[in-house]
Amino acid sequence: MIMLKVLLLFIVLIAGIVVGPMMAGHQGYVLIQTDNYNVETSVTGLVIMLVLFLLAFLIIEWLLRRIFRTGSRTHGWFIGRKSSRARKQTKAALLKLAEGDYLQVEKLLMRNADHADQPVVNYLLAAEAAQQRGDDFRTKQYLERAAEIADTNQLPVDITRVRIQLARNEDHAARHGIDHLLEVAPRHPEVLRLAEQAFLRTGAYSALLDILPAMRKIQLHDEQQLQDLQQRSTIGLMNQAMSEGGSEGLRQWWKNQSRKTRQELTLQIAMAEHLIQCDDPDTAQQIIVDGLKRQYDERLILLMPRIKAGNPDQLEKILRQLLKQHGSTPLLHSTLGQLLMKHGEWQQAVDAFRAALEIRPDAYDYAWCADALDRLHLPDEATHMRREGLLLTLQSNPQ
Repeated sequence: MIMLKVLLLFIVLIAGIVVGPMMAGHQGYVLIQTDNYNVETSVTGLVIMLVLFLLAFLIIEWLLRRIFRTGSRTHGWFIGRKSSRARKQTKAALLKLAEGDYLQVEKLLMRNADHADQPVVNYLLAAEAAQQRGDDFRTKQYLERAAEIADTNQLPVDITRVRIQLARNEDHAARHGIDHLLEVAPRHPEVLRLAEQAFLRTGAYSALLDILPAMRKIQLHDEQQLQDLQQRSTIGLMNQAMSEGGSEGLRQWWKNQSRKTRQELTLQIAMAEHLIQCDDPDTAQQIIVDGLKRQYDERLILLMPRIKAGNPDQLEKILRQLLKQHGSTPLLHSTLGQLLMKHGEWQQAVDAFRAALEIRPDAYDYAWCADALDRLHLPDEATHMRREGLLLTLQSNPQ
């Protein structure tokens, strides 16, 4: 472009030189007058001076451009050198992170951090490294700097902040951050993973149940893990209902659950245990009976002896039906024997314990059987049972 301008100026200059003499008699007169000087020249001379002035101006412009372009290239070279060094230091920091050398991780990430390919990532990783070292001041400093650089994309900064809060056991602060993150990114895997931790730690079981559909949709856990998480959350709500309202609150909470929830065996077992703790044997027994009618499970059988009052005849009847359906099992015989002892049917209790011991020896059954024999005034047999139970205990726990 500059050369084209110079060429045009030379053409004009040559044209002036050639045409000027031809117009010698008509080239005119130019007078430039100031306070102290008078400049006289012809029109042709003035044109030539103007052309020379423009030519000098273009040459100066070209020189200045060359100088400043060299400066920008030098500046770019320095910037590129820093960026290259930042990439190498970031790679070295990642290796140190794998080694667990958090001090070196922090130092490497912070050198030329602003010239890294992703400065926000450098500051966030440095914040987590500082947190691992227990340096709260630098952790906060790096997070603030990352937030400044991230501009409108604050999601990675907020996620890192919540992760650090959970690592410090600042559970309620993390819960506040999670509520915001779930509004911004309700299906983000890491957000849901952190929300699971925060909700479990703060007892926010209702909130945890609310995000289970999203966790299932993105397949954050397998189905068994999700079911376990759902049961854990429901039992957590059960504990809260018992703490706030006792037996009455627990019964009302259970009534408000869906039919599907009330028919889950694990929850039935947990509910019966809670009712036994609340000294509500009648409701506990009803849940156990309903559960056994739908599905046989030994965990429900084990709860029967813990019911202090209730209706023992109903439980005995169920146990005898289960013995016919599932055959003679030590657990059913032993449980039946314990229930019979509660209302003084000593001989039947002894028969039940003997039936259980014939299948497998058990120190508790020996002891209960001995107690029932004492009631029947059979001290020799009672002593024999206690001796067998003691020998079994010694064999099971050799010194």
